[in-house]
Amino acid sequence: MNNRNIPNWLEIEIIKRDNNCVYCGVVFDKNDFKNKATWEHIINDENIINISNIALCCASCNSSKWSKELSEWLKSNYCKKKNITSKSVSDVIKKSLWIKDI
Repeated sequence: MNNRNIPNWLEIEIIKRDNNCVYCGVVFDKNDFKNKATWEHIINDENIINISNIALCCASCNSSKWSKELSEWLKSNYCKKKNITSKSVSDVIKKSLWIKDI
């Protein structure tokens, strides 16, 4: 289990799935802090630890989103500047948006 309480098996699955930032699509680079992979709770609830709520995103997007609701963050100046929209994000994010709309 890592320091975010993510079990090893889940961490492995997420690393396989998320090769790029789930928000902006940048290729992760451990030598560039803003493009470093970081753990993200899509819905801001640290108790929801499953494949649908945990993702990898770049440090820049994670820092910008912080504890904002996903739908609100997508309206932010940061997302506008980076051309991040509900249509451009990865499938795991799109599914989360769809679930919130139900």
